[in-house]
Amino acid sequence: MATPAESVLQFGSGRFLRAFADLFIHEAREAGQSIGRVVVVQSTGTGRARLFNDQNGRYRIRVRGIRDGRRIDESVEVESVSRALCAREDWEAVLAVGRDPSTEYILSNTSEIGYDVPESERLDGSSLEVSPPDGSPPGSFPGKLLAVLLARYESGGAPLTVIPCELIDDNAGVLRRLAGMLARTRRLGDGFLDWMENRVTWLHTLVDRITVEPPPGFPNPQGDRLLALTEPFAFWALEDRPGAAPFIEHPAIVRTKDVRPYALRKVRVLNGAHTALVCRAMPLGIRTVREAVDHAEAGPWLRDLMLEEIVPALPDEVEDAPAFALACLERFRNPFLDHRLESIAVAHETKVKLRLAPSYQAYVDKFQRKPPLLAALLA
Repeated sequence: MATPAESVLQFGSGRFLRAFADLFIHEAREAGQSIGRVVVVQSTGTGRARLFNDQNGRYRIRVRGIRDGRRIDESVEVESVSRALCAREDWEAVLAVGRDPSTEYILSNTSEIGYDVPESERLDGSSLEVSPPDGSPPGSFPGKLLAVLLARYESGGAPLTVIPCELIDDNAGVLRRLAGMLARTRRLGDGFLDWMENRVTWLHTLVDRITVEPPPGFPNPQGDRLLALTEPFAFWALEDRPGAAPFIEHPAIVRTKDVRPYALRKVRVLNGAHTALVCRAMPLGIRTVREAVDHAEAGPWLRDLMLEEIVPALPDEVEDAPAFALACLERFRNPFLDHRLESIAVAHETKVKLRLAPSYQAYVDKFQRKPPLLAALLA
């Protein structure tokens, strides 16, 4: 069977997916694997979609850091994206990609608040028009996804695999339940609900790769306005579930029956440390993660927080947590990446609730006392 021209519909146009899933798909295609190119959807705004199309879907990723004691500095031109669409202006084209039987996968990477569904979309009996007269999509990501799935069902219902890449515990389960809730409030019928439960495969995931914008003055001789910098380390735990399309093989991808231990380890240790630094290091005038780790006050504080409070609070099924924490500290010291705390601070309150508060409660439940550093952060 010939490889389809396009087989991935991707909600999210940010630098993370560009340096992660889209780069992996590019490398898989270069290795001869049978997967089509990516149609990127920008859910809010139009600027990045226009940049993709102006550059014919091509962009560069600069991989910089230390791996196995060796300096890495590589540039990759990624060619896995065929085109980009703006949800607000190109909604009918988005639905057309969803209807196309060649589309096998829906990828997503929204912010932590991207799963929030406004009350107007939750109203019992409210309608869902796949192609509303004004051409506008639903406001929330779960609403957009539901509309795409409904369009596919009404056009014949070819099987589909949904791969959410948000850093949300049980991400596929949460997204499936939100879509199901919206479908039921809109009374979309048992046939559609049965199809969504049994013909759509929802895969839990855990993604891990630190990716940043180039700092001012960074060499960019090609004038690539989608250039992003990333570390050599990459890890993608992808649920191994019957019925899923095969996707790709890649050294960074681990297929597993249970993603949750990997997700807990990453979100609470690495992402929790990042969010903690926003609370602790930014008030000290520190700009980047690397500066914070090497700071005389913030550095030891962060190490104690990770190794004495966050790691001990993890469940027993999470393996190699201390070693993972030490590896994170080494990654934070990457001399080639300026991971700015101000970028981590976006949606800070939500991140505190998802990344730090669970560690605090788990520590209290496990040791019957408050962890002093986390307690001070959450006060």
